Amino acid sequence: MKLTPKKNLTADEIKTGLRLMIVEGLAAEAMVTLTGGAFLVSLALLMGATNTQIGVLASLPTFTNLFQLLSIWLVRKFNNRRAVAVACGFFARVPLVIVGILPFLVSADNFVSSLIFLLFFYYLFGSVAGPSWNAWIKDMVPSDSLGSYFSRRGSYTQTLNVVLSVALALLLDYVKRQYPGSEVETYAYMFIGAGIVGLLGTLVLAQVQEPQSYLNKENILRMIRKPLQDRNFRKLLIFNSAWVFAINIATPFFTVFMLKTLGIPLSYVIVLTVISQIANILTIRAWGRYSDRYSNKTIIAIGAPLYIVCLIAWCFVGIYTRESANLVLLAAIHIVTGVANAGINLSLTNIGLKLSPSDGAIVYLTTRNIVTSVFSSVAPVVGGALADYFTQRSLIVIATWSGPHLNKLFRLVLLHEWNFLFLIAAFFAFIAVELLLQVKETGEVDKDQVVRIMRSDIRNNLKDQFLIGTMITLPGQLWAALKKRVRRRRSRARHHPSVSTAK
Repeated sequence: MKLTPKKNLTADEIKTGLRLMIVEGLAAEAMVTLTGGAFLVSLALLMGATNTQIGVLASLPTFTNLFQLLSIWLVRKFNNRRAVAVACGFFARVPLVIVGILPFLVSADNFVSSLIFLLFFYYLFGSVAGPSWNAWIKDMVPSDSLGSYFSRRGSYTQTLNVVLSVALALLLDYVKRQYPGSEVETYAYMFIGAGIVGLLGTLVLAQVQEPQSYLNKENILRMIRKPLQDRNFRKLLIFNSAWVFAINIATPFFTVFMLKTLGIPLSYVIVLTVISQIANILTIRAWGRYSDRYSNKTIIAIGAPLYIVCLIAWCFVGIYTRESANLVLLAAIHIVTGVANAGINLSLTNIGLKLSPSDGAIVYLTTRNIVTSVFSSVAPVVGGALADYFTQRSLIVIATWSGPHLNKLFRLVLLHEWNFLFLIAAFFAFIAVELLLQVKETGEVDKDQVVRIMRSDIRNNLKDQFLIGTMITLPGQLWAALKKRVRRRRSRARHHPSVSTAK
């Protein structure tokens, strides 16, 4: 099969290529669903993984981005982004098949360390393929349609993720009930299937034509300095690094918290994940339209505070004695998280592409990935260490009311290992949002103005009104409701002091 780039692509070749890239994206999403997220964490816990090992597993996808300099070197040497992406994609899928065979070859004591070793190469080759693919597709998609294309592609892949996740959760529940000794074997077959599907996706990617491009032959380190010397892009790097550090302190441990501390069945965790993905699917196209119409920075400024609210809300999960109350809170958190992530992740990808010059996109994007990978790979390890540190520590703030007719104890704050972690992550995320203000983007519109426009535009759409229209002002609504409640209590105390005392 020839993977030689073409000097110019026809409109039909571009259209066909973008359609094939969606198919390849579906294959990649199936592969990731089968081997990642709650399923990977559940397998690791089943095999006795510690918090630190969970943190290492979570850090691998971003740590291996440090090797993306190899992508620049390969593209500069061969001037063939297609060949680099296809070859590295192939080598990334092979370790998954080996992981699937692993449970039949090694003992449980050695499984987790072997899993980490093999997944390192899976993520390594995937990271090398990434910049080539990003620079390749940047030349295929018109700049004014980035939001629309990636939101459409994202909605398809997320839909597949939802359907596949539910099917796998039902399968694993069935195996656990009927064949409790075969859970590990089921995970093994999932990894083998993921590797095969991924390899098929690589074959599809090989069918996409590539427009010829040439990368400057200057010294690689000198090339890397260019994005760092770009003042505006450097500000984006600072924000992006702070943001991924903040969220990756806590995000990898949400599943661990639900499975180990709350004792929630895996099927419930998958359902909650699906709820978040459905919220993501239903809103990602709306975010894409608004990011194209206004700016990616504005969308991030709207979505980031929503995500911070979710991090804080995690601190209240588990303080209720009734499981139903905790599940309702978890469902609400996952819905808002899905809405927020749809806008944030889409806009982070697009703003990086938008601020990168066409002739140096691979260098700019690789530099961003390398810099942010340092922070996002360190964060889960730090999170695991913090979780271990706070395991034997807790902070409890209790209010007690004592009277002739009523004695009541209120738990105002209850922080332990995971709650501390989530609160720390929220604090760092808040700092990151402040750094976003320094980034400049063409066509940028004031956040408050966009919020008003969005609420006006979606007032006639019930779905968006519920999922976006209300949530974009959720932090302000909660604060306003709190102040109103305090004023009502003060007014009642002034006019009815005896009633207030009786309470």
